Amino acid sequence: MVSKEGPVLTLALAEASLELVPKGLWRHPAVWRNARRRGKKPRYTLLDISLHYAAMKKKLQDWERRGRPDITHAILLHALGTPLSKRGLLRVYVHTIGNAVIEVKPETRIPRNYLRFVGLMEQLLVKGRVPEEGEPLLQIVGQGFEEVIKRVKPTYIALLSERGERVKPLELARRLASHERPLAIVGGFPRGDFSPCFYQVANEVASLYPEPLEAWVASAILLHAYEEALDLYSA
Repeated sequence: MVSKEGPVLTLALAEASLELVPKGLWRHPAVWRNARRRGKKPRYTLLDISLHYAAMKKKLQDWERRGRPDITHAILLHALGTPLSKRGLLRVYVHTIGNAVIEVKPETRIPRNYLRFVGLMEQLLVKGRVPEEGEPLLQIVGQGFEEVIKRVKPTYIALLSERGERVKPLELARRLASHERPLAIVGGFPRGDFSPCFYQVANEVASLYPEPLEAWVASAILLHAYEEALDLYSA
């Protein structure tokens, strides 16, 4: 979609470390203690490595890539507060490590308080939408990253990865802005690499800095550069 100010950018968090506690961990003391303290069943609580480290390291496959909902929190909090989003020039999707695809409406107000955010994500992953009634602001709309591709129909896809070719942020932003439906993919996991399928769909794999960057930093740099590319600050 193209507005008067430029093409709408879609930002997608891929393989985000956002999931409910898996069944195999429900009985672990670290899990049920936290759930009991919050008055919830373990199955309805969010996996968080800061609380469930002992359980995850012992019993969970790929535990180093999981249990980091704070990454999604940081990225959404920044992205939805940018001038780009306020101008209606940004769309956001979250693809989780469990393969759920979450559509985030631009008018969504992400809680600044992390504990409130956790409760919101638990409600979303259990009920499939937030709020439960009326027009959803957050909604699980499908499974698999192909659902994002189907909905966005991107004309150009840039994958942000430290494996990519070094490019200046403004140069990448201008390239994205030259296409009708640009899509930028940022990893929502703490360490490791994207699954091969993400490299296969990308038109470009780009690195914004000589050293690895936290996901929320990389996304913030790109969004600011996109605003510069559209010259939003002089409008």
